Amino acid sequence: MARERVEGLRELDRALAELPKATARNVLRRTLTTAAEPLVKEAAALAPDRPGKPPNDLSSSIAVSSKLNREQRKATRGDDKSFVEMYVGPDVSVPNAHGHWQEFGTIKHGPQPFMRPAWDGKQTEVLEIIKSETWNQIEKAAKRLARKAARLAAKGQ
Repeated sequence: MARERVEGLRELDRALAELPKATARNVLRRTLTTAAEPLVKEAAALAPDRPGKPPNDLSSSIAVSSKLNREQRKATRGDDKSFVEMYVGPDVSVPNAHGHWQEFGTIKHGPQPFMRPAWDGKQTEVLEIIKSETWNQIEKAAKRLARKAARLAAKGQ
């Protein structure tokens, strides 16, 4: 397993703590959605296709979401809940997008991994985007909060 060292997260955490809780959560959601795009593109490119069958639903179903389907929620029940959680993988609302069967294989066919190789290839890029985009989103949120405070002050509230 490769380890990646990320520096500057304490400063990001302090800056996020200065924002209202809902604003900080939205900042992180926007950041993670943006940072996951290279991972989504790579996974879609690596997703196996079924030659001679209808178009590949698997590659077009890979998306970023904050939701899990019922079975996935059951599997993670009892895990510590993070402040913000985002997931990348086949969209759970697309019928018959059985990405886990392709990723890990079944008795009848071997594994054809696409998510793990995508992560292995893009994790450094994703982490760098998270660092830079979080700062950008924090600055934008701080400016919005300052404008809102100025408007309220002008109204005398």
